[in-house]
Amino acid sequence: MLFLHEVHWVAGAREAEFDAAWREGWMPALARTDDARLLWYLRLAHGSGGAYVVVTVTGVSGPSAWHDLAERLRAGDLSDWQAGMDALRHRSTAKILVPLPWSPLQEISLASVPTSGEEHPLTVYMEDTAWPFPGRHPDYVATAGTLYHRQTLGRSKEAGRSIIEMEAAFEPLFGTHGTNEVVLWQRVVDHQALLRLLVNETPPEISGPGTWMHDALQLRDQWESRLLRTTGWSPLY
Repeated sequence: MLFLHEVHWVAGAREAEFDAAWREGWMPALARTDDARLLWYLRLAHGSGGAYVVVTVTGVSGPSAWHDLAERLRAGDLSDWQAGMDALRHRSTAKILVPLPWSPLQEISLASVPTSGEEHPLTVYMEDTAWPFPGRHPDYVATAGTLYHRQTLGRSKEAGRSIIEMEAAFEPLFGTHGTNEVVLWQRVVDHQALLRLLVNETPPEISGPGTWMHDALQLRDQWESRLLRTTGWSPLY
């Protein structure tokens, strides 16, 4: 399964139109088959980065379905929709992601993904994107799965003190983006604990030798976190 991850820098005055184009155009258009679905529609949380930044994730069943979707956008029923996007945003970037072997999320039953746009509570995700040192990508993937996912986050969950929980972990598909990258998709489950983390220094017990914060520096020292909030109509949340 493939995950099309896009970042859109939307024209501020046309934000409502952009939302409508995805909710009333893209989402129902994909529902005509069971090969693709809009999965997440999220905003970069206000105060945590650029203004009017939207992140979308579209699920595609495989390479053949991705080709068919690309043809619909290039010269098919979605070509007018695609052309209209440029009037609503300043720019966009895209990459195709595939799940890491240890990712909790591997497959989604696309036919079961909601397409009605029904309103629901909002959810915040912490999206961490890391760039391992040259040649250390396999080591980083393995260590992120053990020291971070299973041990650090796993023990916090067992103890009932999770701030975030791993929902998915990805890497770019060869040929669609730089390959030396890992994307961690984590649901925020304790907003107050996250706030304490944001306004206080990192305590030494989670940043010393043997911890993820410390040991991962042997594999990478460049990474970025974004707080993304789903819209009330995002199919998944």
